[in-house]
Amino acid sequence: MGFFSFLGRVLFASLFILSAWQMFNEFGVDGGPAAKELAPKLHLAKSHLSSRLGVTLPSVEVKQVVVAIVALKGVGGLLFIIGNIFGAYLLAFYLVVVSPILYDFYNYGPQERHFSPLLTEFLQSVALFGALLFFIGMKNSTPLKRNLKRTPKPKAA
Repeated sequence: MGFFSFLGRVLFASLFILSAWQMFNEFGVDGGPAAKELAPKLHLAKSHLSSRLGVTLPSVEVKQVVVAIVALKGVGGLLFIIGNIFGAYLLAFYLVVVSPILYDFYNYGPQERHFSPLLTEFLQSVALFGALLFFIGMKNSTPLKRNLKRTPKPKAA
């Protein structure tokens, strides 16, 4: 059972680690393709939140967001592989924050060509988040192994 658990964690985390590695390799001077894709979506999310909250949000450099994404995916994935619950929390935080921004299907109508792929990717992120919640729940529900020494029974005299 331990080997299959480890294999499952490796396969699950490989999605995040390989994605982080690709983003790291393509980063370059301007943040790479990830920054180019993220910039308009981040600006749209920022303007939407500013209008809803009624305050101006501070400007965020897209390159710093890409670095944070790479760090969350890479460190979270590696910690998840070794079974550390903090890695699951990092990956869950990444999915909660980034998925609504990256996969903004709600900005398109159902007949537009962008709607279906974005909705599919968003639902995939929701499924990954559910798997992380399952892992966190299982980690929190299993009791820690304790070395229970049997106390010798007193002998009757």
